[in-house]
Amino acid sequence: MDLKNSRRGRIKEYADKYKCVYQTIDAKAAGNPLWNVKADCAFPCATQNEVNETDAKNLLKNGVKLLAEGANMPTTPEAINVLIDNGIMYAPGKASNAGGVATSGLEMTQNYMGMHWTREEVDAKLHNIMKNIHETSLAAAKEYGRPGNYMIGANIAGFLKVAKAMQAQGVI
Repeated sequence: MDLKNSRRGRIKEYADKYKCVYQTIDAKAAGNPLWNVKADCAFPCATQNEVNETDAKNLLKNGVKLLAEGANMPTTPEAINVLIDNGIMYAPGKASNAGGVATSGLEMTQNYMGMHWTREEVDAKLHNIMKNIHETSLAAAKEYGRPGNYMIGANIAGFLKVAKAMQAQGVI
């Protein structure tokens, strides 16, 4: 905490002091060693395109069963294809990372209405929002002939929601 928050130091300083492995990664390189470890789940949450096709193949080889994005587009289209084609559950950021956006919306709603919800009430509302995103994404994928493809379902569901809102506003 002192290194990052107070001194604004670099992670390499920590690695040097405590003798741990640290290496910078070139996102365009053939593969990132971070994604070449044995694991059940992967959660890329840093930058766009941090998981490329080579990384996805390494994840597959090392037994990953799920990749859930926690950022905007951390997985390249080629990597997504590897995941989906090999039956690895893939949750795109627009669905799996929606909790933060939803929580901000709940906060704005409380502020606008001059209300205060308990932690439990906010959690229950967020749970319902995320459950709806999940169910809507899977239903859209199934309806459009791609059952189980969460990425296609989330894209279709998101598009339909925006299109319906535009129609309701008379834009289209």
